[in-house]
Amino acid sequence: MTGVRCVRQKAIGHRAAARLQEARAQAVIEMAIAMPVLLVCALIAYNLALFSAASARFDRVAPDVVIAQAASPSGDAASSAADAVAEELQRAMGGYPVEIEVREESGEEGAGASVLSLVAAPRTYTCVMRFSPWPHNFAVAGVRAGIPAVLVRERAVTIDPWRSGVIA
Repeated sequence: MTGVRCVRQKAIGHRAAARLQEARAQAVIEMAIAMPVLLVCALIAYNLALFSAASARFDRVAPDVVIAQAASPSGDAASSAADAVAEELQRAMGGYPVEIEVREESGEEGAGASVLSLVAAPRTYTCVMRFSPWPHNFAVAGVRAGIPAVLVRERAVTIDPWRSGVIA
């Protein structure tokens, strides 16, 4: 009877070991399927957090830079105020991977030949921040991949050239 019991225990042990190996193999397969999905979700969360931090800084810094640089631009007359604003905004954005563009628009619609056309109208500076999510371009085994999207944030600031530091 002891021999039969020993054979049964060995058979039961082999079955339990096989079930344990199946469970481990199933866990490895589930991890192999879930890991890329989790990595993509983490990458999306990272990029959104970085963009929201860059947007917060951009929204806070853009009006100050426009007031400081556009109302009385420094340098020679050849460089425009929009270029000075763009350069200073790029410097103020620090280590964020963004591109800055600034457009200047005058509010002189319909002024024509009236006397008021000699008076400088308020100017609107539209500051545009373009953020390219990471990784925007990489190759694995010769296959190029990346995120083609660019996130854009705009901020328009209107100043009065006759009153330095005043937003119209």
